Amino acid sequence: MSRNFMTFLSSGVAFAALASIAPAYAQEDAAQATQAAAAEPVYEEIVVTATRDSRSLQDVPMSVNAVTSEQISKLNILDTKDISRLAPGLELTNTTGRNNTTTLRGIGFDADQGSDPSVQIYFNEAPADANTVFTALYDIGQIEVLRGPQGLLRGLSSPAGSITITTQRPKFGEVEGYAQGTVTDRHAYNVQGGVTLPFNEKVSLRVAAMVDGNRNNQVRNVTNGDYSRGNTQSGRVTLGLRPTEDFTAYLTYQYLQSDVRQYTQVVGAANSFGGVPTGPGDFSIKDRAAVADGLNRFKNVSHIVNFNFDWDLGWATLNGLAAYQATDLDQRRDGDPANSIPGLAIPQHTFTPYRSPTFELRLASNDDGMFGWGVGAFYQTLTGTTRVTQDTALFFAPAPAIAGVTYLPFTTYFTAPADQETLSFNANGRVRTGGFTLEGGLRYTILNSVRVADLVTTSPGSPDLVQEGIPAELRDLKNRPLTGGATLSYEFSRALTGYIAYGHSFRSGGVGIAAPIGISSDLLTTQNEKTDNFEAGLKGSLFDRRVNFAVSAFYQKFDGFVSRFSGIYYNCPNSAPGVCAPGTIDNGTDVPATDGTFDFNYNGDATIKGIEASIDARPTDFWDLSVNMSYVKARYKNSARLPCNDFDGDGRPDTTGSAVISGTGNVSFCRLTRMSDTPNFSLSATTELRVPVEGSVEPFLRGLISYRPGVYSQQRDFDYRSRTLLDLFAGVRGNDGQWELTGFVKNVLNQQRITDFQNIPQVGTFAGPVQAGYATISSTVPREFGLVGTFRW
Repeated sequence: MSRNFMTFLSSGVAFAALASIAPAYAQEDAAQATQAAAAEPVYEEIVVTATRDSRSLQDVPMSVNAVTSEQISKLNILDTKDISRLAPGLELTNTTGRNNTTTLRGIGFDADQGSDPSVQIYFNEAPADANTVFTALYDIGQIEVLRGPQGLLRGLSSPAGSITITTQRPKFGEVEGYAQGTVTDRHAYNVQGGVTLPFNEKVSLRVAAMVDGNRNNQVRNVTNGDYSRGNTQSGRVTLGLRPTEDFTAYLTYQYLQSDVRQYTQVVGAANSFGGVPTGPGDFSIKDRAAVADGLNRFKNVSHIVNFNFDWDLGWATLNGLAAYQATDLDQRRDGDPANSIPGLAIPQHTFTPYRSPTFELRLASNDDGMFGWGVGAFYQTLTGTTRVTQDTALFFAPAPAIAGVTYLPFTTYFTAPADQETLSFNANGRVRTGGFTLEGGLRYTILNSVRVADLVTTSPGSPDLVQEGIPAELRDLKNRPLTGGATLSYEFSRALTGYIAYGHSFRSGGVGIAAPIGISSDLLTTQNEKTDNFEAGLKGSLFDRRVNFAVSAFYQKFDGFVSRFSGIYYNCPNSAPGVCAPGTIDNGTDVPATDGTFDFNYNGDATIKGIEASIDARPTDFWDLSVNMSYVKARYKNSARLPCNDFDGDGRPDTTGSAVISGTGNVSFCRLTRMSDTPNFSLSATTELRVPVEGSVEPFLRGLISYRPGVYSQQRDFDYRSRTLLDLFAGVRGNDGQWELTGFVKNVLNQQRITDFQNIPQVGTFAGPVQAGYATISSTVPREFGLVGTFRW
C-alpha cells in the first residue's frame, strides 16, 4: 500500500477526530452558563495498576495502553496476539505454533533466545512465560501494556516494557457471569464462560473455562493432505476470601492443555534435479501450501497457581504474592520444512519442563498526604531440563531421497538443565506539593544462574561422541544490577497533567544453549545489557471528558542490546556433522561450505526515539471513537557489526545462490541498522455507532482498523508490504446489556501479506548444497466470517 494511502488514512482519522471534537466543544460553550463546573464524566474511568496501586489511566505518569474486558468482548479478541491491534508499536507473533515473539517500541524478543525477556509478561502479577499465557484468552479482567523500561515496580527488569494480564475475580455477595460462543467459516470455534458463586459476604468462588479449535494459519500440507489445526482446553477456579473489611485474598488455579499442529507455509518455484522437479509445484501466498514430509506439532500442558492478598493495616497496606507455574512444552518438527530432500523427514524433538515458584511482599504507606513510601522483596527460581533429540543426515549427493541418494545418519542428544534464581529488594518514595508529584526508587537484584549443556552424537558403526556444550568457566553467571527510575508530574488542572520520567533497566548476558560445539566465544556468549530511557508526556481531557488524550515522546539508549539472529549459516572445522571442533576455518575450501544454521544471540549498541499518541472521544451519546498512533525509530548505533547471511560477500545480507560464509569467522557479519522488522509508524482505530430505537433492543455497528506500512528487512533481505487489516461487526443487543448477537467479518479487504520471511532453506552435501527453491513464511489469515453470541447475568 502506497505512502499516499497512509497519508490519506492518517488525515482521514485525524479529520474524524477533529470533526467529533468540534461539535462537542461548541456544545460545551453553549452549556457553560447552565452547567456546574464539576459535571458528571461521560466516560467510565479506567483504573490501572501500572504503578502497583490503583490509579486512573489519565493520572499514571507513563505511557500505558489498557484493554478492558469490555473491549475484548466487543471486538471478539480470542487470541492474545490480537491485543497488538489495539496497541500500535506492539507486535505479537507466532511463526511455528510454539514460539511467541514480542516487539514493543521496535525492541524485539524471541522466547527461544534463552535470555530474559525484553517485554516481560505478568499473569495476575506473577511473571509467566509467553508461550503459556498467550495460548488461552478468556474471562479476562484487564490487560495493560506498559511501555518503556521496567526496573522498579515489578520483580523482573525488562527494557522495552511489560504486559500485565489480570483475570476476572469473584465479587462478594453477587451472582454474575457470562457465556459466549463463536463460530467462523474458517473451521474455528470458541466457547467460553465464567460465573461467580458467592457463598456469603466473606467467601466467593469464580469458575471459568474455555474450549477453542481452529486451523491456525489456514495452511494445507500438499504432501500428506493434512491441514494445520489446533485445539485448546483450559479451566480456572478462583476463591475469594474477605474475612474482614481490611483483608482480601484470591487463590487462583488454572489448567491448560493445548495441542497445535502447524505446518510451515512455503512460497516460490520448485527447483529441479536432472530435469525432474523436486517439489510438487510453484506456490504463491494465496495457495497457503506446506510441503514438509514430517509433522510440526506442539503440545503445552500447564498448571498455574496464584495467591494474592491485600491487608490494610491502617497506616500502610501489605500486599503479598505466591505463585507457581509448572509447564511441559513438547515440540516435534521436521528439520527440512521446505522439503529440500523429498521423501525424507528430518525429525527434531524438544521437551522443555518449566518449573517456577514466585514470592513477593510489598508494604506501602496509606497516607495520601505530602509524603508516601513503599518497600518490597521479590524471589523467583526457574528450573527444568531441556532435552533435544535431533536427526542429521550427511548426504553424499544433492539428489532427492526418492531417487536413491545415499546418506549417513547421525543423531544428536542434547541435555540442558536450567537453574536460575532471582532475589531483589526495592524501595520507593513520593513527595507531593503545590501540584507537583515526585516519585522514584531503586531495586537491587541478585541474579544467579548455572547453565550446563551436554551433547552426545551417535552414528552407525562409530563410537558415541560426548562433548560439553558450555565451557566450565562460563557456566556460573552472577550479576548484581541496580535498576529503578523517577517521575516528576505536574497537575496543570483537573483535566491536564504533564510528566517527565527516567527509567533504567538491565538484562544479564547469557550463553547460547545448544549452540554448535566449539563455536567462537562471541557467538556463544553475550555481554550484559543496560538501558536508560527518558520520556515526557501530557495526559488530559476536554469537553466534560468527552475527549481523553495522551501524548508522549521518548529517547532510549542501549548499551549492548541482546538480540536474536535466526537462521544464520555457520561453518567450522568438523569432528562430526554439525559439531564444531577447535581448528582452522577456511570458508573458501571447506566442503560442504556450511555446516547448517543456528539462531545466535549477539550484542549491539542502539538508540530509540519516538512519539506515541492516543485520542478517545464520544462525540455523541451514541458514537465512540478511539485512535492510537505510534512513531518509533529503533536503530543500531553506527551500523553495528552483527551476524547475518551474506552469500555474495558484499557486506550486506542476502540469500541468493548457494550458502557460503563471507570472511574468516564461523559466520558472516554485516553492518545492520534496524533493530527489528517493524516499521517506524503504526496506527489503529476503533469505533462503535449505536442506533437509538424504540423498544428493548439496540442495534450497533463496530469497526477496528490497524495499519502497518511496508518495511525493508535487512536481516531477511526482503521487502514486507504494507497491510491494512479491517474488521467489521454488526449486531443487536438488549438495552439491559444482558445479551448480544453479533455477526463479523475479519480482514474485510482479504489482504494476505507475508508477516515473517525466512531464508530459503538449503541442505548441505559433499557435492554442494541442495534446496527445494521454496522460502518458508508466515502470513496474515484470509477473510473470515463469523457469528458470536453472548449472554451475561
